Amino acid sequence: MPVQLNHTIAMATDPAASAQFLADVLGLAAPHAWGPFHEVRLDNGIAIDFMDAGGNPVSAIHYAFLVSEAEFDQIFGRIQARGLVHYADPHKQRPGEINHDDGGRGLYWEDPDGHLLEMITVPYGGWPS
Repeated sequence: MPVQLNHTIAMATDPAASAQFLADVLGLAAPHAWGPFHEVRLDNGIAIDFMDAGGNPVSAIHYAFLVSEAEFDQIFGRIQARGLVHYADPHKQRPGEINHDDGGRGLYWEDPDGHLLEMITVPYGGWPS
């Protein structure tokens, strides 16, 4: 079996709310709670498991999601409907814009704990020939 990412854990001040936020914005199935985790399952089977930070500060991490053009439009619509600030770049120097890197579209936004979320329609470097 090839090595595959199965899941990762994201610390959150409110794991249920963070998981629901991600599922709602991305248009995914409702999170599944089990043990100390609130799991958001992506369409490719990978899970992001939100876990309570236990009162500790949350260190922001970055997640990038590769989506189709149609999914980009849908997710972007939900970002706009929520009034979320979005950026064309990871340094947050271009608010309210999207980028067109590698011939696609991309943007960044934050979740309630400041995790930097990104969606792109073309992988970095473009599609393989």
